[in-house]
Amino acid sequence: MSDSTINIEEQIAEFDKSANTRSLRGIIAILVTTIAIAMSAFHLYTAGFGLLLTMKQRALHLLFVLVLGFLLYPPAKNARKDRVAILDWVLAILGIVVTGYILLNYEQLVRRGGLPTSMDLLLGVITIGLVLEVTRRSIGPQLPIIALVFIGYAFAGPYLPGLLGHRGYSYVRVVDQLYTTTEGIFGTPLGVSATFVFMFILFGSFLDITGVGQFFIDVALAIAGHRKGGPAKAAVLASGFMGSISGSSIANTVTTGAFTIPLMKKIGYKPNFAGAVEAAASTGGQILPPVMGAAAFIMSEFTNIPYIQIVASAVVPALLYYVGVMVMVHLQASKRGLKGIPKQELPEFRSTFFMGFHLILPLVAVVLFLIRFSPLRAAFLSILVALVVCMFRKHTRIKLRSILMAMEDGARKAVSVAAACACAGIIVGIVTLTGLGLTFANLIVSLAGGLLLPTLLLTMVASIILGMGLPTTAKYIVLATMAAPALVLLGVPLIAAHLFILYFGVIADVTPPVALAAYAGAGIAGGDSFKTGMQALKLASAGFLIPFIFAMSPELLLIDVTVVQAITATVTAVIGVVAFASAMQDFFITKTRIWERVLFLVGSLMLINPDVSMDLIGLAVVAVPVLTQFLRYRRTPVPAV
Repeated sequence: MSDSTINIEEQIAEFDKSANTRSLRGIIAILVTTIAIAMSAFHLYTAGFGLLLTMKQRALHLLFVLVLGFLLYPPAKNARKDRVAILDWVLAILGIVVTGYILLNYEQLVRRGGLPTSMDLLLGVITIGLVLEVTRRSIGPQLPIIALVFIGYAFAGPYLPGLLGHRGYSYVRVVDQLYTTTEGIFGTPLGVSATFVFMFILFGSFLDITGVGQFFIDVALAIAGHRKGGPAKAAVLASGFMGSISGSSIANTVTTGAFTIPLMKKIGYKPNFAGAVEAAASTGGQILPPVMGAAAFIMSEFTNIPYIQIVASAVVPALLYYVGVMVMVHLQASKRGLKGIPKQELPEFRSTFFMGFHLILPLVAVVLFLIRFSPLRAAFLSILVALVVCMFRKHTRIKLRSILMAMEDGARKAVSVAAACACAGIIVGIVTLTGLGLTFANLIVSLAGGLLLPTLLLTMVASIILGMGLPTTAKYIVLATMAAPALVLLGVPLIAAHLFILYFGVIADVTPPVALAAYAGAGIAGGDSFKTGMQALKLASAGFLIPFIFAMSPELLLIDVTVVQAITATVTAVIGVVAFASAMQDFFITKTRIWERVLFLVGSLMLINPDVSMDLIGLAVVAVPVLTQFLRYRRTPVPAV
């Protein structure tokens, strides 16, 4: 393993709890590897040849998660990482017992539904504790604390005032709900993890071993590296490519940033800005189809909207986000006079693309398969395509050892996501039991006076706060349960409401004070964490506008629009994003004056809103500073050589 790889792993582990695993050796390492490969083999088999009964599929999935979780993750950051403590062996065995009980007694549990035995309750309490602990170890304490608050809410109902009060539930009812039904720990979030999510994580691991990540970086550098501010533009392109199939803003920031951030600093970008570019671009990958941090699959289950429809609706807003980041990068480079890297120092596009173009065929295949098949079948077939196409060329051909490494890597990466889904199932189970989702929605609407815009603002704040420090899947589940119903109550289309909360949950990764992706970028760039976070927030600022627009005017989501309307809405929104970026960067083709910034900002807000009359006014408003900028630029004397 190279030094650069070690540094990457250290950086990821520093900011991403899910990467902070033990470094085991000898028989224990072989055992963990065998269990991880067995987990991937189980999911590959069920994806290809048929799932088990719902409860059994989820129980066996959780069995692997609990065993691997306690063997891989130490109880504390400063705990020894070269061995597994006795307590962790005990917890892993308990994980086998509680999930094995479900597998062996499934029929009896169904027959006595609602009438749990003492053994059911005892194992239920142990399972809740195991899920909370494995989640704490793998992603941090935030989600388990939220889950504990919800469990407390189930008991405290009679003592709470106003809308939050309810009749309260007994220990028996709560444990039964969370353990023996598909409404709690074994609910929809874990169900999606046990099927679609795991398979797409595994798909990403198989793509990694084919070398597609380095191919994306090389192609991005070949396309944009020589242009004005080239390395930053390459970072945006590469991070978008990688982020669309990655499940982590932080991991994407570190892996891509290890190559792009030093190049950005080399041509003159300041460390804070270089780290911010990578963080903003990497975070956007979680809202970019086709995978969208795996949240799209859970969204499909929660809303009963076909996955391919969610992807289609998410395309235009995601592209607008990346247009905003790219334009801001370009304007910053223009303002600072930063040139690109000489072409001779960069990969040559034609040869680079020719050497690795076949590696993107699995990504094309997954989109085509999603149109024809379920996400589970599409992921399975796409993995087969990835294995086949990498064999086409000698330099990308892989051996059995690499395939096994990909299976181990996929299982390891899935542990934290699955643990978060199981823990989120506790929250969903309590919300279902108490009706808190509707109560919280009514509370938000009441605080906003029943008006849409204040409700959107309150939901935005709630989404950013609840999204801080959580992986994409977990933050979406929590927000879909608590925040989205408020928007639906006020008539926001279901898909727009769920994309709204997903956007702001994701943007939390670059929103100080807990901007984890930005802090990871600062760690690589050697910049100040808070200043990098503020720069990343500025670069991602278009992401704050776009959700408000599609929540109030869903044309941007391509809902019930003609082709002409879709094209018009997209083109005017792109112009609006460019104008907004010019206002934020204080530059268009030359430095802006205060009144020009104001006109750019006002015009951008009008243009992003898909309304014909507003678009025409917006175009007129933006045209004024564009014209004055152009005339002033023409009058600027060219310096003598």
